[in-house]
Amino acid sequence: MITRRTLLGAAAAASLATRASAAGQVVVATWGGDYGELLTRNVEKPLLTPVGIEAVQDLGSQDARKTKLIAEKVSRRGSLDVVHLSDTDMYQMAQAGVFEDVDLPAVPNAANIIKGLRRPYSIPHILSAQVILYNPDKIEAPKGFADLWNPKYKGRVAIPDLNYPAVTFGSAIAGGGGMSNWQPAKKMLLDLKKNEPKIYPSHEQLAQALKAEEVWITPMWLARGFMWRKAGIKLAHAVPEEGAIPVVFEAAVPKNARNKAHAWAYLNAMLDPQAQLGFADRMGYVPTVTNATLPAEIAGQIGFTPAEQEKFRVPDYSYQAKVLPEILDFWNKEFKA
Repeated sequence: MITRRTLLGAAAAASLATRASAAGQVVVATWGGDYGELLTRNVEKPLLTPVGIEAVQDLGSQDARKTKLIAEKVSRRGSLDVVHLSDTDMYQMAQAGVFEDVDLPAVPNAANIIKGLRRPYSIPHILSAQVILYNPDKIEAPKGFADLWNPKYKGRVAIPDLNYPAVTFGSAIAGGGGMSNWQPAKKMLLDLKKNEPKIYPSHEQLAQALKAEEVWITPMWLARGFMWRKAGIKLAHAVPEEGAIPVVFEAAVPKNARNKAHAWAYLNAMLDPQAQLGFADRMGYVPTVTNATLPAEIAGQIGFTPAEQEKFRVPDYSYQAKVLPEILDFWNKEFKA
């Protein structure tokens, strides 16, 4: 006979089973596409599944992740265990106080992180930098960012809309400013409009335009250029003589994560040298740990020499966080208008 006690007992057992199942999960807020697939292939299945950790990817945009982090900040238990963001967005969220400092004993692979990429609130996963991609059949090798203003390329310059911060700061550098002074970019970008650049809302659309030879030159992450070359698009790249702007994609653990032990295990797996090399081979991003050695043929296509690294224009994260709303307003209302 089914009694109230039986039903309560069954409900309690089901609740315990659900909690036991959830206890083995780690919820990861990340990008989809190639990135999410490579996380599954190089991090989750080989390194976490064997030790009983089930990764659940929460796919969406960076803005959606940031909104969720802020909305859940006051909650005792959040819905995310690991969050992936670009370095600039990660800094912004860290300043909002949503992340735990990295638990170094729980993330032993953090000992191998390249010194200049270490942050208290996150781990660096993959690295690239903004270079000039160009069609070598159409133009000579450019020297730097300033080549985008060459009137010979009128109507053939492609601008990636999604990369507006890096494009803006590259323009600022070309105009005599820098990573802590974006103001010269205003005049430079308005002058660039005279060259009739084509602005593409997605990287995929820009790639198709390069393939069709509608455009010949664009500022873009070197890693993207590597992927597009592998896809058969005729491209070469030049590291800007003014210095390349690096981008690092990072991971962090919210203070209210439900399963911090598994979250730290996830971050540790992301820093595994073999996992890092898997991303390099497929997506063209440089490893962020010292014990992941790139094969020479890949290193020549996606890496940067010590001299080029020395000239990196590292973002001023505090300044960027302050001025990005102003930059976006200018970008949408004046540059794209």
